Amino acid sequence: MPATADMIIERRRIRRRLTFWRILAIVAVVVAVVAMLPRPGGQLGEHIARVTVDGVILSEPKRERLIRGIAKNDNAKALIVHVNSPGGAVVPSEELYEAIRAVADVKPVVTVMSEYAASGGYITAIAGDYIIARSNTLTGSIGVYVDAPNIAGLMEMLGIDVNRVKSAPLKGEPNLAKAPSPEVLEMQQAIIDDTFAWFRDLVGERRNLSGPDLARVADGRAFTGRQAIVLSLVDALGDENTARAWLEENHEIDEDLAIREHSWIEPELPWPLADISRGAAAIGEIERLIATSPRLYALIQ
Repeated sequence: MPATADMIIERRRIRRRLTFWRILAIVAVVVAVVAMLPRPGGQLGEHIARVTVDGVILSEPKRERLIRGIAKNDNAKALIVHVNSPGGAVVPSEELYEAIRAVADVKPVVTVMSEYAASGGYITAIAGDYIIARSNTLTGSIGVYVDAPNIAGLMEMLGIDVNRVKSAPLKGEPNLAKAPSPEVLEMQQAIIDDTFAWFRDLVGERRNLSGPDLARVADGRAFTGRQAIVLSLVDALGDENTARAWLEENHEIDEDLAIREHSWIEPELPWPLADISRGAAAIGEIERLIATSPRLYALIQ
């Protein structure tokens, strides 16, 4: 419907009102960000960097960029990596390992394990020069597996059939619509074996293990911190204070040097600023809809 003069005037009035609240919300967000900026006295200048790897390890480019940046940060005298992860995907674990090793090439890196540092979490841990676990940390789980669901029986029961045309017998396999053939299982096993060999050899290299000693820890089982130290999977039992002491004793880094958290995760704004921030985004969207839709404008009269 055509816009009348009254509609245009009213629309402008609503725009001014929305603009006022948007400006107020933006000011509040800016104040919150400034309030969260690090203050002098331990957070700036020379420090020990800390990175926390928590949860399932998946691809996270920001994480790798941040960690590699620590290698170039002259104010970061060392890196402490806190690991609390049951593992994750192979390639992201490899990426994380290589990023931490890039730091270890130029400054000391200590790994501190929490509840668990298993599988991909252990790959992360061995990137450090020195590994510290809690006595009841679950670690190890050196192995690889893949799940390939098979719903062929369910599809048969429902009367569903799938026709697939492909260039070669092993293309697009495994196929969840049918049971895997021996050739498909052999193909999958070859991939698993090759990936496992990489994982096992990496552990052997980083922990100076070989032969029966390496075979003993690389059968897929998890170990407690107490067991892991006997098996040479970790170096000490303790916590971040243990890491500080090791850095001072072996690298002359003051045990009282401030620790600064380096995080790739955007900080959550405190209430009510988080709600104000979300409200500002919502107001902007409402304003856009009103400005571009006379029909919607007429509807809210």
